[in-house]
Order: sequence, then C-alpha cells, then structure tokens
Amino acid sequence: MEPKNSPDLMPSWIPATGHALRHAGIHFDAVRIIGILGEQVAYEVMQFTDFRAGPIIRSRIGDRSMYFLLPPGSARAYRWPVGAEALVREGAAFVGVPAVHGLTYPLDWRSLPSAQVPFVDAELLFELLRKVVDDEIRAVR
Repeated sequence: MEPKNSPDLMPSWIPATGHALRHAGIHFDAVRIIGILGEQVAYEVMQFTDFRAGPIIRSRIGDRSMYFLLPPGSARAYRWPVGAEALVREGAAFVGVPAVHGLTYPLDWRSLPSAQVPFVDAELLFELLRKVVDDEIRAVR
C-alpha cells in the first residue's frame, strides 16, 4: 500500500513547532512592508485573490511588519517603493517563519501557502503595493 500524499502538506521550510529563521532567497524571496502599509497591502492582496494569496507572515513586535513570500529569485525584478524592502539571497537577510499551529508569538500567518498557491504572486504584490502608495499620496494632497 502506498502512503497518501496530502495536497495540504506544508512546505519543508515551515517548522513543525514554534518558529525558525530561514535565509531569504533559498526557499523564497520576501518583501517586508512595515506597519499600516503592510496591513493595507495584505488586505488588498487577500481581497484580490479571494483569500488565496499565498504565504504572508505577520510580525507583532517592533515595526509590525508583513512578510510576503515570493518565488525564489523573483523580488529583484521590481523597484519596490519606499516602505517595502526586498529580502533576497545576498547578505544576511533572514525571515522568521512560524509553525502552522501552536505558540508562535510574535509571528503568525496572515495567509498560508497551499499546493495551489505556494507563493504570493510578485507582479500582483508590486501592482497592489503601488496602487496603495499612490492612493495614500493622492489622499495627502
């Protein structure tokens, strides 16, 4: 008898318990968006994808950042606006990744990866981030 493979198996880079640091650019690139801008962009991405956005990690300490996990090597294709930072393989860029269940404070999942959506779409993230930033600029004028 062959073992069943669940379509909901989580990627190997997600720890079984707690949280772990993962070097950006190996399993994923990440875009960190700080504070309320990160919250707004996460909301927009989730709305646009009918809540199947791919992996978004929320940090509840410090700047309260959102980390949008993209396919490895994809973040360099864009000039991210102020307030967003691409975390890629070069340098010492690490992302805290929480387990799916259990105590993971100060990190948690805003949106989980799935077999169908293993990463946030880089182009969609870039376009929605630009839209949110442009809307904020227009509101200030």
